[in-house]
Amino acid sequence: MGTQRNGFSKRETFVLSVDVGTTSIRCHVYDKSASIRGSCSTKVSLLYPQPGWVEIDPDDLWKGFVTVVKGAVQDSGLQMCQMESLGISSQRATFMTWDRNTGKPFHNFITWQDLRAAELVKSWNRSCTMKSVHGVMKMLHFLTRQKRFLAASLVVFTTQHVSLRLVWALNNIPQLRQAVEDGSCYFGTIDTWLLYKLTKGLVHATDYSNASATAIFDSYQMCWSGFICSLLSIPLSILPSVQNTSHKFGTCDPSIFGVPIPIMSLMADQQAAMFGECCFDVGDVKITMGTGTFMDINTGNKPHTSIAGLYPLVGWKIGADVVYLAEGNAAGTGAAIKWAQDLELFSDVKETEGIATSVEDSDGVYFVPSFSGLQAPLNDPKACASFMGLKPSTTKRHLVRAILESIAFRNKQLFEIMLRETRIPITKIRADGGVCTNNFIMQLTADLLGRKIERPSHFDMSCLGAAFVAGLGTGYWRNQEELKKLLTTDQLFLPRKSKSDWDKGGPYRGVLQSWERALQRSMHWYSQP
Repeated sequence: MGTQRNGFSKRETFVLSVDVGTTSIRCHVYDKSASIRGSCSTKVSLLYPQPGWVEIDPDDLWKGFVTVVKGAVQDSGLQMCQMESLGISSQRATFMTWDRNTGKPFHNFITWQDLRAAELVKSWNRSCTMKSVHGVMKMLHFLTRQKRFLAASLVVFTTQHVSLRLVWALNNIPQLRQAVEDGSCYFGTIDTWLLYKLTKGLVHATDYSNASATAIFDSYQMCWSGFICSLLSIPLSILPSVQNTSHKFGTCDPSIFGVPIPIMSLMADQQAAMFGECCFDVGDVKITMGTGTFMDINTGNKPHTSIAGLYPLVGWKIGADVVYLAEGNAAGTGAAIKWAQDLELFSDVKETEGIATSVEDSDGVYFVPSFSGLQAPLNDPKACASFMGLKPSTTKRHLVRAILESIAFRNKQLFEIMLRETRIPITKIRADGGVCTNNFIMQLTADLLGRKIERPSHFDMSCLGAAFVAGLGTGYWRNQEELKKLLTTDQLFLPRKSKSDWDKGGPYRGVLQSWERALQRSMHWYSQP
C-alpha cells in the first residue's frame, strides 16, 4: 500500500520500536497518538545443546531483527526515511562475548534461562568467601548505616544473573580467555550486540536499565561493580560503556535499512513496560503476566534495599534524573497455563476463564506453580510444582480453576511483600502481558489486593516504552505528561469487596491459608533424599 493512498505526507515522521523477547522479536511503527501504523514479528529460536543449556544463535537474532524492522515499515505503507528514531527493548541478562575487531562471536547467546552455571552458583553461595563477604558487609552496615552495605550482606548468586554464567564462559571457552588476554574481547547483552551490529562495530555501549539487571552493576554508585568483578575475576575492560536510557547511541549504518536512523533508546524489557504503562510516579505499580510474573514498583530516586528478595533496578535515566524500581517475580505463570494445555486440560487458553467460573470453587484443590522453584518472598529454588487436595470428586474444571487461582495468589504474595518492605503508598496499578487477558485472574487479583487494576488496550508495553523514550529524545513527544494522555485503558477491574472484608475472613481467607500450607509442603522437595 503506497504512502499517498494512506493519506500521509512524506514529511510526517514516525517512531520505530523493536522488542526482542524470550520467544519473539516484534517491531511496531508508532505515530504521534501512539497508535500502531505497522507491525511485524518473528519467532526467536531457542537452542538446547545440552540439558539445562538455553542459547540463541546471534546471527539468527540479527537477521530476525533486520527482517521485522523492514517488515513493519512495509506493513505501514510508509517509507524508511519517515522513521525519525529507533528504540530497542530487550530481554535481560542474556549475554554473549565476541571479537571486538572482527565481530565474530566466541559462543552463542547464553540466555537468562540457562542453568549451566548451577553448580558454580551452589559452590559460590556456600563458599567461605561469600560468608566472609556477608560478615564484612554486615559490619560495614552496622558502622555506616549505609543501605548499600546491607544490600551487599544479603547478596546471593542465582543462575538468572549474568555474573556466574560469564565466569563459566571465561573458564570454559579457550578462545574467549585468549581474547581477554589480548585485549580484543567485547561482552554485551542483546541490546549491546544489536547496537554494535547496527553501527557496524562503531559503538560498544548499553544503558543503565540493562546494566542494572546483570548483577555485576552497582545501582547505588551507578557504575559496573569493581568489587564483584574483582571477586569473580571478571575483567572490567570487556564491559560496555553505560549511557542514559534516552541517549543518541549512534546511527544505523545506511547499508542496513537504506537510510541512517538515529538509535535513541536502549531499554530492558520490564523497565520499558513500566515506562510504556506511564508508571512515572513514586508508588506506581506494574504487573506483567507473561511466561512469568514481574511486579515492579517505582521507588523514586533511591534504590530499595530488600531483605525478602525484591530486586533493586534502575528503571531509566533520562538527563540527570534516575528512577529506581523494586521488582519481585514469580516464574511459571504462563508456563503453568501452557503445561495445563499440553496435558489437554483444555484446548484453547480462551476457554480457561469459562471453565474456572463454571465451578463454585476448586473443591479444596491447590496448585503450586513452581516449575522453576519459588521466588520472593520464599526464595526456594528446590521447591516442586504440585497439586494438593486431590479427591475422587475432583474434575478437570477444578484443576483449571486451581491453576488460575494460584497465579492470583502469587500476585497477592508479591504485592504484600512489596507493601511491607517499601512502605510506599500505592498510587496506581496497571497490568499487561498475555495472561492479563484472562478476566478471572484479573478480577481475583483486584479482589485479593483490594485495589483497582487498569488493563491497557494493547499489551505490547515493552515496545511502547522504548518508543516513548526514543520519541522524547528527539522531541517527537514533549514530556511525560503528554505521554500519559496517550495511554488507553481497555478495562478497569474494581475489587468486589473491600480489602478489610477479605482480611476479616472473606471468601478467600481460608483458601489462601490452605494454599500457603501447600506452598510449605512443596518447599525443599528436590533437596530431599
